[in-house]
Amino acid sequence: MENESNGKELQRSAKVSKDVSTSIVVRGLDDLAFLVEHTAAEFFVQNANACYKSEDFHQAIIYFRQAIKLDPQNAEAQFMMGTMYHMGEGLPQDYAEAAEWYRMAAEQGNAEAQNDLGGMYASGQGVAQDYAEAAKWFCKAAEQGNAEAQFRLGWMYQAGEGVQQNYFEAVKWYQKAAEQGHADAQNNLGLMYHEGHGVPKNYAEAVKWFRIAAEQGYAQAQYNLGVMYHVGEGLPQDYVLSHRWSNLAAAQGYADAQKLRDWLAEHMTPAQIAEVQRLAGVEPEKEKLGLAELV
Repeated sequence: MENESNGKELQRSAKVSKDVSTSIVVRGLDDLAFLVEHTAAEFFVQNANACYKSEDFHQAIIYFRQAIKLDPQNAEAQFMMGTMYHMGEGLPQDYAEAAEWYRMAAEQGNAEAQNDLGGMYASGQGVAQDYAEAAKWFCKAAEQGNAEAQFRLGWMYQAGEGVQQNYFEAVKWYQKAAEQGHADAQNNLGLMYHEGHGVPKNYAEAVKWFRIAAEQGYAQAQYNLGVMYHVGEGLPQDYVLSHRWSNLAAAQGYADAQKLRDWLAEHMTPAQIAEVQRLAGVEPEKEKLGLAELV
């Protein structure tokens, strides 16, 4: 058994010496074991991603470039090069260069690159603005299950940008993204149920999706949930809970939520104010302060 183990280690060492540049350090048996099952290019990508996560962008670029040198079709390395040009991380920010790297990865089926390339076409960053081209790439990524692309495609169908306006398609893609936890999509799906666009009007369902997004800290959904409590749509009217949710959105700078919160402060009963204070953990001796001062 010992001879067999030594033989495997020698095979691993031979693979490393053949495939891996001396610019990278192989850190023991874990790295050697990785190389038995993966290419040297994948090894460089793994190390590049680790550097990227630790914000050592300079070293990440070296490794991503080495991966592409070994495997010019490595889509993950191409995508990450696009990301670094896009964000200006370790490289001068260059939208046109980012778009080219995204395109190379996108054409190989990389869903993240497809989504980001679609975003560049939608915004006109690095490419001529083209909503139809944006929708094309969002669709490719969305069909692979990319939640951000599903949300963006839903928005394009809702707005009629790059595609013919179709609320049913918008709901379909919002639903897919919402079920993956995408807060923007959850909020927009709630709005579609509230307005009856693409689905029968259903305030209870709207409340459900507003709440799910609101509990993730999404300010617009917190405000929307506050409005539903304010007017009593889909649930019993409750000024206390309306204040609670509008206040959370207001704390994030959401102007409409600030207005609703302040309106509620002027129209709530002393008992309701006390309940708001209790929920917020405000000490009893501060009960006589104006509610707007408490939040």
